[in-house]
Amino acid sequence: MPNIGSVLKSEIQRVARKELRAETQQLKKTVAQYRGQIAELKRRLQALEQQVRRQARGSGRAAATVSDEGADDDSPALRFSAKGLAAQRKRLGLSAAAVAKLLGVSALSVYKWESGKTRPRARQLEAIASLRKLGKREAMARLAA
Repeated sequence: MPNIGSVLKSEIQRVARKELRAETQQLKKTVAQYRGQIAELKRRLQALEQQVRRQARGSGRAAATVSDEGADDDSPALRFSAKGLAAQRKRLGLSAAAVAKLLGVSALSVYKWESGKTRPRARQLEAIASLRKLGKREAMARLAA
């Protein structure tokens, strides 16, 4: 026959575990709610940061156009992007050598521009800008001529 002390001790432990389980369940629910709220706040923060970046880019463009209008020189401010040149070349369906022939430079120059190793000079930037206005047919016609 078990000792009454050991029976009492085991019963106290069982009741204590039951109480703790109830308390921890409530804490788990609260933690889950907080995690959901944190995730929602992170999503809102990310959306707001994207909106700020978009507006900053837009205001940068507006400032650039205002400064261009105030300039006295006739040359427009041309931007260059290595990815943009590669995309333009692919849009026209041309090889780097064909683009080089259109621009009057070497194929290696076009390769270096697209890889970002070098930047074209101002005169070459104007020729690259004129590529944006060409269609596939017109580019092929210029190459054939």
